[in-house]
Amino acid sequence: MVRPPRFDADQLLDAAVRLSAAGGPAAVTMSAVAHAVGAPSGSVYHRFAGRTALLAEVWLRTVERFQDGYHAVLVRQSDPHQAARAAARHVVGWSRANPDEAALLLYGAADFGRANWSEEHIRRADLGNERVFASLGALAEALGATDEQGRERVALALVDLPLSVVRRHLRASEPLPPYAEDLTEECSAALLA
Repeated sequence: MVRPPRFDADQLLDAAVRLSAAGGPAAVTMSAVAHAVGAPSGSVYHRFAGRTALLAEVWLRTVERFQDGYHAVLVRQSDPHQAARAAARHVVGWSRANPDEAALLLYGAADFGRANWSEEHIRRADLGNERVFASLGALAEALGATDEQGRERVALALVDLPLSVVRRHLRASEPLPPYAEDLTEECSAALLA
């Protein structure tokens, strides 16, 4: 009978998220992840071919979890203004619920070694981004934002503004204020009025 593994990939990725939140991508090494969960280094190498694969997986798992929720919010509402409000709130709410993952996403895929990722990892990253951009584009069109300036306004309202609220507090190691979702929604709605 085969013994189940003591350390699964999610446990190792959870540790990598915590390490990254505390010290950035440079803190995510095979030995640091092993040490964080009390596993032998071989357990990490058994799950991930090397540090590049580990970095790709921790980035992709985190960004895909965010994108899944964000995409769902963008397409759930039939009223585009309600969808926009919900999307703006989602960025802040998800970050509040997942502060370590949000801190990880303050970096970019390039910081997690995207230039050296496998073709499969790059394909996953590109597909996720394309899905979210397509949803944002459809919402922009539904809001009547058909020219470049209008699409930029939608991106500002639903991406840049919510991220700036989150970024400022995370970088200062402060919790998000209790009114952050409301303020973000109000400001985004004003930009899209």
